[in-house]
Amino acid sequence: MNRRDFLKTTAMGLVTAGVAASPLLGACAGKPKKGRSGKLNLTFEPYDLKLIHPFTVAVNTRTHTPDVQVQLEYDGVIGYGEASMPPYLGETQESVCKFLGSLDLGQFADPFRMDEILEYVDSAAPDNRAAKASVDIALHDLTGKLLGQPWYKIWGLSPEKAPDTSFTIGIDTADVVRKKVEETSPYNVIKVKMGLDNDKELVEIIRSVTDKPLCVDANQGWKDKEKALEMIEWLSERNTLFVEQPLPKEMIDETAWIRERSPLPIMADEFLQRLPDVRRAEGVYDGINIKLMKSTGLREAYKMAVLAKALGMKLMIGCMTETSCAITAAAQLAPMMDWADLDGNLLISNDRFDGARIVDGQVTLPDRPGIGVVPV
Repeated sequence: MNRRDFLKTTAMGLVTAGVAASPLLGACAGKPKKGRSGKLNLTFEPYDLKLIHPFTVAVNTRTHTPDVQVQLEYDGVIGYGEASMPPYLGETQESVCKFLGSLDLGQFADPFRMDEILEYVDSAAPDNRAAKASVDIALHDLTGKLLGQPWYKIWGLSPEKAPDTSFTIGIDTADVVRKKVEETSPYNVIKVKMGLDNDKELVEIIRSVTDKPLCVDANQGWKDKEKALEMIEWLSERNTLFVEQPLPKEMIDETAWIRERSPLPIMADEFLQRLPDVRRAEGVYDGINIKLMKSTGLREAYKMAVLAKALGMKLMIGCMTETSCAITAAAQLAPMMDWADLDGNLLISNDRFDGARIVDGQVTLPDRPGIGVVPV
């Protein structure tokens, strides 16, 4: 299809949906179809997630996160999914919509052939992990609804085993950090973003307000292995649970050197994307942080968790800035985890779903079929 035909088809889809066409939505909205088709029907639209506070990590600051909301319909039942795209993933709303628009899911008449469907999606183009995750999440939501069960039950998991979630504090001024610490009162664990020159000062500010356990994420911000180890030893004396991605992901030997000497577990984040990376992480990291937007969704994330457990590694389920759709999908895996960092929906002001809740600091799963979300 040439560009003129594509834009014509998209415009017709917008008229059918009755949506006011912004320039971006006109380029990205999937053509909706309604009715009991007996086939999978994919629709999608861009959506900007608005952050409550500017979010600063070692490599950038942002006030919003681009996102694409997805629906997968089969015989009148709708599954919800989403793709969230923080800068380092290398995806955009345009690239996600282009990928999703290239898929022909209408060729599949049975949504339960999940391996076949997701293998097709994965082979459609390299990379595009968040875009693929959006289809995977929607497919899990759809099939769970058709079965009438949430995915944690389908997997045989016990929801009461879900851990507490951490609440993230980005790099900021002292006054803002103190204000953010006050906002963590409903949570039992604080996640701290590090990787700049004021790391110790940031921790001391937090410790002047609370003694809650800390999870530290350096976001590849430390470059020297010996200085990184010194910082980890200092953090170990200040009620820290683990350190995530202390060095750039390319510094494999140096990270293994730190792991051998560290008093705290060393967790892989940017180093880890998909299933083959789990074995690469063995012996270099103590555990892995699984994120649906990197793993291409729930199906591969579950396989990663099973493999990591078999290798004796620690497990963490993480997130990007996301609505409760992707957060609640990830929460289905929480009972398998040692730690959880599922606060992405709590950092935005325009969530579109009701889903997993945090009760007394713990990830609490809704007893609803699929991934367990309803639009609000």
